[in-house]
Order: sequence, then structure tokens, then C-alpha cells
Amino acid sequence: MPYEPPTHTVERSLRATTGAKIIAGVDEVGRGAWAGPVTVCAAITGLRRPPTGLTDSKLLTVKRRTELAAELRGWVTSYALGHASPEEIDALGMTAALRLAAVRALETLPVRPDAVILDGKHDYLGAPWQVRTVIKGDQSCVAVAAASVLAKVQRDKMMAELGIDHADFAFADNAGYPSPVHKAALAERGPTPYHRLSWAYLDALPRWRHLKKVRTWVEGSVPEIEGQLGFDF
Repeated sequence: MPYEPPTHTVERSLRATTGAKIIAGVDEVGRGAWAGPVTVCAAITGLRRPPTGLTDSKLLTVKRRTELAAELRGWVTSYALGHASPEEIDALGMTAALRLAAVRALETLPVRPDAVILDGKHDYLGAPWQVRTVIKGDQSCVAVAAASVLAKVQRDKMMAELGIDHADFAFADNAGYPSPVHKAALAERGPTPYHRLSWAYLDALPRWRHLKKVRTWVEGSVPEIEGQLGFDF
């Protein structure tokens, strides 16, 4: 299906209205998965012409997405990835975990952005970051599209590696998202160390329901956490 290529319209608008010079596009992957981290990429691209075919990672084949990611790593001005582990997601809730992963990505960049373009309608970053949310930004905005591809390819690679010792779950194919194979393995073997244990899927698994965790933090709050719990990224 043909699609309109992303542009620098939002970046140009931010430069004109806020004076921002360094602008990062931010996108996440893994929000709806049952296993694995949530991963956020922050990418700074400037106003250069993007690689041919750049768009939302979900619209690309695995082969094309992998090729584009390799090209983007040398094309972007800079990029960084941040992760929140399953344990952090269980402890904090998804909104705060997304913020944690995004801050880790942004603070790993070699320069601090003056503004951030965030995919979607919800600003999970908040102060002190200057944020512009853009619905379908991963399709319309160059920096966000680049972040989308880089985040997806990296997380898929991580999930394939995590799945080596848990072949029945087929993480290399489903990336930790629900699938018939994943559901069957959960019912038979129970969750792996990489599963999110506060999620509702455990309610449908009587044999493993006792493993479900109840979050003690209020959704959206971020307690002080050193490192990334339970995961070696």
C-alpha cells in the first residue's frame, strides 16, 4: 500500500515557534507485549532528506525494516535507546515505565534536545521536557519514523536472543506479544523470567494465577530506581 513519506514539518514548526534548535523524535515499542521490556528510541535527524522508504516500522517488512535500521544508524545525527524491564513495568505501571525508558534514551544522547516530538496523543514525558505530541508521528515526522524503526529492530533482536532458552514461546516470531504459540506455552509452562507478572493474561491461567503481582506504586508515579531491574541490557 502506498503511503506519504514523512516530512520535517513538525520540526520546522517547533523551530519557528519555540526557538528549539535540537529536536529529538521519540517512539516506543513493546507497550502491548506480555513479555520483554518496553523500549524507547530518541533520534535526532536535523532537516536532511531521509532515506528512501522511511515510515512507521509497523508498515515495513522485517527485511526492509532491518535494512533501513542499518542505514539509519549511519544517517541520523545521533540516537539512543532506553528500556524499562518487566519488573519495572510491574512495579510502576506502563505510563511511568514509558517515561523511565524515554528519559534513559534522552539522557544518553550526546546532546540534550531543546524539544521532543512524541508519537501519539499522550505526553508520558512531561516536565522538564518540552514536548509536542503528534498522532501517527511515526508516519508523518522524519525523526519519529527513524526512532520507530530503530526501536523496533533493536527490541526484536533482544526478544529473539531472550527466546533462545525458551523456544516454546517463539519470542523470535512474536516479540513477546500475544500469539497462539505464546498462549499455549504460557498455559503449559507458565511465565518465563521475562514476562510481566502484573498483567491480566495471568487471570486466564488458573495454574499460574498465584504468580500475579499487585503493583504497590500509584500509576504514573516514579520511585527512585537504580539501574534496570532484573534485566541486563
